Amino acid sequence: MDFSEVIGQKHLKSHLLKTIENGRIPHSQLFIGKAGSGILPIALSYAKEILCHSFTKDSEGYLQCAHKVAKLGHPDLHFVMPVNTNEKIKKNPISSNFSSEWREFVLNNPYASLYDWYQFLGIENKQGNISKHEAQDISKKLALKAYEGGYKVMIIWMADKMNTECSNKILKLLEEPPAKTVLLLLTENEENVLGTIQSRCQKLHFPLLSEEDISLQLINSHNITEYIAKNISHQANGDFNKALHLISNNQEDLEFEKWFVTWVRTAFRARGNKAVINDLLSWSETLAKEGRETQKKFLAFCLSLFRQALLKNYKVDSLIFFESKDFKFSLEKFAPFVHQNNIFGIMKALEDAEYHVERNGNAKIIFTDLSIQLTRLIHKKELA
Repeated sequence: MDFSEVIGQKHLKSHLLKTIENGRIPHSQLFIGKAGSGILPIALSYAKEILCHSFTKDSEGYLQCAHKVAKLGHPDLHFVMPVNTNEKIKKNPISSNFSSEWREFVLNNPYASLYDWYQFLGIENKQGNISKHEAQDISKKLALKAYEGGYKVMIIWMADKMNTECSNKILKLLEEPPAKTVLLLLTENEENVLGTIQSRCQKLHFPLLSEEDISLQLINSHNITEYIAKNISHQANGDFNKALHLISNNQEDLEFEKWFVTWVRTAFRARGNKAVINDLLSWSETLAKEGRETQKKFLAFCLSLFRQALLKNYKVDSLIFFESKDFKFSLEKFAPFVHQNNIFGIMKALEDAEYHVERNGNAKIIFTDLSIQLTRLIHKKELA
């Protein structure tokens, strides 16, 4: 991938190119931002410039090197990503076991999310991780000399998924890096990366993409009208991967909306009606059966929809993009129940639930507790 193909992020591209031009490439860097903001595409473009820098631009050697990187087949470009057991790999999975799947996945969409990766592998009901077995494989790869005599580049995608044993082994590599080795750690959750690892990396924070950049890319690459592109880019909230999902009319949001509408309507009826509590428990059991990544995505969907309802309640229509797929559900009728006196409580309840789901809490208890809180919060009156 080339920097010219990366959406937006001009100042970050410029900064990274200067590190190569000035011969001051940090051996350990932490790219922080959403997958949809371009952390992987920029890492791939940067890797290409590092690995191909010894060749004259546009020479035969440079073009061959660039082609190998573009196909994710350069022998000195290594990848690490969260994995888990599946039908193919039954024990001690490491990234090398899934190299062909990773190549296909990234070439299809380098802006794709961690959940997309889990779905691609068929492990969406599990938690992927980067284990101690991975750390051993990393050490072996980086101990070897560069195949083509220059730099070696290792991209660790979603580095926050490294477990403690792996993190400690990686820490030793960061403290005493092999010569001409560049480690690029990519994460959406900086706070989940070991502090001692963070302190040994140069950090780059990736802002969300502008609506203009997303809209222009959609028009140029997906042959859609300017009106549709602008509408999608507004809904995408700076995340190009989300924009792609919106274009493909992903059925996931339709399912999420059904769950949300059922949940909210049941919470309304549950106040003062003990019999309805059983319906909330049934709803919680339904969500508990889903994979953790699906649960987290649903909670994020709820956060977004409650924000949309708040904006509707206070007449900020210019920022509203939600369009219900359930003709019986009206955002306009729902909005008055989301206001300044309950929105902070609702947000905190959802964020706490997401936190506990992430940490493998009991899903049935988490969603039952969340439902009880919603029943109380949704009936709060707005302050005069």
